Amino acid sequence: MVRAAHDLVVDSVTGVDVSMAVAGTGARALAFLIDLVIRSVLVTAWYVVATLIYNGAWSLQPPIDPEGSWYLYVALPAAGIYVLYHLVLEIAMRGRTPGKRMVGVRLVTRNGAVPSSAAFIVRNVFRLVDSFPVGYGVGLITSLITREHVRVGDLAAGTLLVYENRHALDAERITVKPGRGRLDLDTAEVASELLSRWNSLDIHVRERLARTLLARVDAPGADEPATDSELRGKIERLLASEGAAS
Repeated sequence: MVRAAHDLVVDSVTGVDVSMAVAGTGARALAFLIDLVIRSVLVTAWYVVATLIYNGAWSLQPPIDPEGSWYLYVALPAAGIYVLYHLVLEIAMRGRTPGKRMVGVRLVTRNGAVPSSAAFIVRNVFRLVDSFPVGYGVGLITSLITREHVRVGDLAAGTLLVYENRHALDAERITVKPGRGRLDLDTAEVASELLSRWNSLDIHVRERLARTLLARVDAPGADEPATDSELRGKIERLLASEGAAS
């Protein structure tokens, strides 16, 4: 099967190819802007509340000669939220941030797995490079000129930004076992893989794959109109009957 240059194709544990659409510069920029707004709101909220408590009055003015306690309770936490926002959330949310989740993208390694904490650390350290000279200039340029739309931090960490719900299983490995509605081992693995990823697949993708699988094994009612849940039920019954027959 010919893949687009912007697709990451990886092998699953069953040997079935999984295709992940690599996110472009637009999706990357939108996710960043959403996170920037959220991060700014969090920093501002902390500063306002902490300053009011520190001053003990309705005043947001920093002290003329700040003491160490002001830096400890007001300035440092606000700076920490701003600097560590991406790193902490990407680790905690397994390659996502609120902005990435809203846009429908996530970070993965080049084999499609969740990056390690070390990879997230490297990626975020290189934000210093990507942010030069201003407004993430280096990061923007590299994401525009590289085939996989990556910035320097991604190159250093070995990560890619992919669309979360645009994964497609490779249906080319579906083969027919003699006998109506019977599966060989390879096709049974495809069916099992399809069911395990059902909720993460786009509804049109999983419908196409389910109908392709049912048609190739000549399952009863493969061409009949069916809802999403009915198609899933047919695949489940096909696997169950295969298990009972084996």
